[in-house]
Amino acid sequence: MILEITLVKSPIGRVPAHRKTVQALGLTKMNKTVRHKETPALVGMINQVDYLLEVRRVPEEEA
Repeated sequence: MILEITLVKSPIGRVPAHRKTVQALGLTKMNKTVRHKETPALVGMINQVDYLLEVRRVPEEEA
């Protein structure tokens, strides 16, 4: 399964570890969307900063 991750809230002023996590996901600007394959490590990163993100599952056929 592919996850489409969008940054919907700014990481400015957040916990430094959360800011690094957002950067590690490849999200550098507001409303930027990236696609990643769903892995346990990625799901853990998303859970850490889920209050900043919007996540949508995309079937692999669409990707």
